Amino acid sequence: MSQTRQLSRDEIKTLPLFPALGPAQITVVDRAALPGALAALRAARVAGFDTESRPTFRKGEEATGPHLIQLATSEHAYLFPVSDAEVLAALGALLASGDVLVVGFDLRSDKRHLRDRFGIECQALLDVGSLFQSDSPTITVGAVQAVARVFGQYFRKSKKLSTSNWGAKVLSEAQQVYAANDAWVALRIYQALRSGA
Repeated sequence: MSQTRQLSRDEIKTLPLFPALGPAQITVVDRAALPGALAALRAARVAGFDTESRPTFRKGEEATGPHLIQLATSEHAYLFPVSDAEVLAALGALLASGDVLVVGFDLRSDKRHLRDRFGIECQALLDVGSLFQSDSPTITVGAVQAVARVFGQYFRKSKKLSTSNWGAKVLSEAQQVYAANDAWVALRIYQALRSGA
């Protein structure tokens, strides 16, 4: 597929579905799972990244996100609820260390929210969308467009899930799969572009 031409939404929807990570490849990180998750991420050296926030629906309501931070290796995704201070502190230390290159799409707001809400300064971030050539500097490439261009596949994103309650104590399996793949797809695109696929 062409990496320079912007594909229309209708064109993208005709493509075969992107094969996503399934529940067996996803861990919601609690204190017991934390050491293994951090070790896997450090060993990977590069991780896909995204965050999810509980949406605000009322005028004047203050956004309090992110509520979930997602990191993914080639084989597994780790979901870090920010409600556990110990888990958040350990993840913050990893992100601030620069030991792991974190790749994602449209990272400016994620970076700002992590800094402003939690004091986390991410040291090694790369916006995968910036790796795409574009005829217009105003056109940004997101995950759906990137998957279509690089893999010739449709990365389906559910509006219902994107606006679900990411601050819930227990995330549904559908939420977990959605969040995990948002991070994982960024890594997959980065790897494909780096290898020249």
